[in-house]
This record gives sequence, C-alpha cells and structure tokens, in this order.
Amino acid sequence: MDDTPPQTLQAGQLLARGVSRHLRSHGYVSIEEFVPARGLRVDVMALGPKGELWVIECKSSRADFQSDSKWQGYLEWCDRYFWAVDTEFPTDLLPEGTGLIFADAYDAEIIRMAPEEKLAPARRKKMIQKFATDAARRLQRFRDPKLAPMPDETP
Repeated sequence: MDDTPPQTLQAGQLLARGVSRHLRSHGYVSIEEFVPARGLRVDVMALGPKGELWVIECKSSRADFQSDSKWQGYLEWCDRYFWAVDTEFPTDLLPEGTGLIFADAYDAEIIRMAPEEKLAPARRKKMIQKFATDAARRLQRFRDPKLAPMPDETP
C-alpha cells in the first residue's frame, strides 16, 4: 500500500487516494486521471466487480468546484457519477442527481449513492478495454521507466 506522506500530494490527489482505498474495500479497482475521451480527464475512474464504471471527481475547495466546467461531459462515460469532497466542503453547491463521497487522504465514505444510468454495452466494452490498457501501460512504465511510449499514447 502506498503511504506516501500526505504533504507530497496535492489536495485533490489526497482525496483520490482515500476514495480509491475505500472503493477497493468494495471490490472496485481504480485509475486516477483517466482519459475516457479526448479533452476529458476524470479524477478517478472505478471498475466494479460486475463491470460497473463509476466516475469520481475530487474537489478540494469551492473555487476548485466552480472552475470545473467539464463535469457534465463525464456523465456519458460512466454508470454512476460522484463528487468526493472533505467534510468541510459546502455540499449545497453540488448538483442534485449526483453521488456524494466524503474523503480524506486515508479513506472515504459514500454519503449519497449516485443514480444509475447504465452505459450501452458497446461503450462499456470500449471503456473496460481502455481501462485495462491504461492500467497495463502504467504498470509497464512503473516497472520500466525508460520504456518508450506506444505510438497512440502521450508520454
């Protein structure tokens, strides 16, 4: 388990780590800073034991939330959409019809389950393949940092 000292990570990364740890306890695996489509990058993409896909956006402050203009574009790439915030965050700012997770650097708790909007089977297959490919590439790069990027990926 990565117990990188919290001071070396940014606030949103701390929330993402706590969220990922919590989701793992429910059988989910996750990737941080996942790109479902060109121009989009979600904070956490989680893959569940039955193939369900969740997007979790981590917001460390009111300003961080208010500067996010792309979040609605993420809805078409997941079955459920959540916000992850700390317990001091003004949750009344968060849109209705989305999930809520309270998180810190070490764990999280699902406060409000997001409504389910199932992905079409073809999109689900594409997303699971992309999830697996991205995870495998990250592992390869971790094991061999001097590995050249593949033609279709950015270094």
